Amino acid sequence: MTTRFSRFGAHLLGLACLLAAGYASAADRYDAALAHSGRSADDLKRDATDHPAELLRLTGIKPGVQVADVLAGDGYYSELLSYLVGPHGKVLLINNKQYDDWSDGLQARLAGNRLPNVEHLTVDLAHMDLKDKSLDAVLLIKVYHDFYWVDDQGRWPKIESGAVLGQLARALKPGGVLLLVDHSAKPGTGNADATPLHRIDEAYAVKEFESHGFKVVAKSDALRRADDPRDQITYKGPMLGKTDRFVVVFRKTP
Repeated sequence: MTTRFSRFGAHLLGLACLLAAGYASAADRYDAALAHSGRSADDLKRDATDHPAELLRLTGIKPGVQVADVLAGDGYYSELLSYLVGPHGKVLLINNKQYDDWSDGLQARLAGNRLPNVEHLTVDLAHMDLKDKSLDAVLLIKVYHDFYWVDDQGRWPKIESGAVLGQLARALKPGGVLLLVDHSAKPGTGNADATPLHRIDEAYAVKEFESHGFKVVAKSDALRRADDPRDQITYKGPMLGKTDRFVVVFRKTP
């Protein structure tokens, strides 16, 4: 009897080890993306602030899938996604004209077809022309607040947030994921701080995404900063790189 249970226990232990090895292997893909040769010095420096492997690991993005990096800027995350999805996957690096103009380094990142599975699209967000149920994942990294930015100098177009979220919801496959990262505003402020501070209230953002068929499946405190008073502008001055940022993963419901 003792031998029988010992063998059974050994079997369970072996199975547990195999499962653990499988999870470790999956996790290693994200670390390997950061360690990929050819990444720029600026990107390597940014890794320490953004913790991209930890965030991307939450999405479960794997080889062969199609991902959209929306308002991707200079393509920092798009390059990491390129390594994750591999030669049989595809990354849509989506900017509007303004983000293209403001994104130093984008041309160098894509020069010479160095990321052949990345397609750069310059679009009006009102008309992204994404195919229905074509995407496995979407990234919105520190840009959702810009959907509500009102620029009185005419440098930024008016964006209908609901229309953009509707397009993304239709483009995602049922069960697809959306990674949202943004600068935290004070609770209860809604989108009021999007223009003066380039921040947005997490609870407000979650409610808006849920109203378009998204369900929260994970959160992370990896980018939290308790010392951020949430009352200063995010992209320049003393808060640059030091803001409290919320991280939410949504899944598209059927």
